[in-house]
Amino acid sequence: MKPIEFLVTYDVATDTVAGRRRLRRVAKVCEGFGQRVQKSVFECVLSEGDLARLTERLRREVGVKEDSLRIYRLREPRGEFLVVIGRDVPFDIHDAIVV
Repeated sequence: MKPIEFLVTYDVATDTVAGRRRLRRVAKVCEGFGQRVQKSVFECVLSEGDLARLTERLRREVGVKEDSLRIYRLREPRGEFLVVIGRDVPFDIHDAIVV
């Protein structure tokens, strides 16, 4: 099955030391699955299995009462539905990600 493109966004409460740790852990998990395009936004190309692994790992890191995390499926072809205003992050979402 063809990999699917997703957008992962998060807002982690950082008003405590524990929140700042969660933020770093959430970012680290996302870095293992995709490309950061903004501070708390990642574009990911995932199989259904990778999506399940990413979701499970993020569930373990996010504070469900104080944080917010969203995963959006992107429409294909990406270039037809993407509008960038300002600085673009130059990468090909289909290239392999080296961690």
